[in-house]
Amino acid sequence: MAYSLPLFVTSESSVCAPVSASAADEDRELVAQLQAGSEAAFRTLVARYQNRIYRTIFSLLRNEEEAEDVAQEVFVEVHQTIGRFRGEASLSTWLYRLATSRALKNRRKAQAKKRFAYFTSLLGGNNDVLHEPPDHAHPLALLEGQQQLQLLLAHIARLPDQQQVAFTLRHEQELTYEQIAAVLGTTVAAVESLLFRARQTLRKHVQAPLRHV
Repeated sequence: MAYSLPLFVTSESSVCAPVSASAADEDRELVAQLQAGSEAAFRTLVARYQNRIYRTIFSLLRNEEEAEDVAQEVFVEVHQTIGRFRGEASLSTWLYRLATSRALKNRRKAQAKKRFAYFTSLLGGNNDVLHEPPDHAHPLALLEGQQQLQLLLAHIARLPDQQQVAFTLRHEQELTYEQIAAVLGTTVAAVESLLFRARQTLRKHVQAPLRHV
């Protein structure tokens, strides 16, 4: 079943803080209502999480339309599989796992299309499957100069998948190391290592002061 989600808000003010203890209690109640088949609860879920899920996916794909499509797929998957959710992780952790997993899968498919288009072009084809990343409404836009921002975004996109996800969840969604570890299914020490390597790589390639890194 397809759902028409509300328009995603892409302004910087839409970035949400990590889930508080009271919000976690609300999430547990929300899960119970979802598992009971409440459509009102599903609408509440979308309203509560759509911005941060969208922004996480957008940070990995850098394409507004694709990010909206993948975000909708995430919420449809939640609606279809919520009955199997057993609460081993928090609702927010589960959503981030779905979001990052689907975004990375989508990106791998896009990269495969890019390679195919390249080889086709060598034979005289003219297929263009790439989209230029939008350069607006990004939390890192506080960096001085669009050139430096685009350079930074380009190098973030080249990070290994796990490093990029950890970096995105930490610096754009402001998750704690413990929350990131839960999303990635790893340890806090491993998250610290991922973030250290990501920051070292970015500092090596981007000369502008990285106040947010």
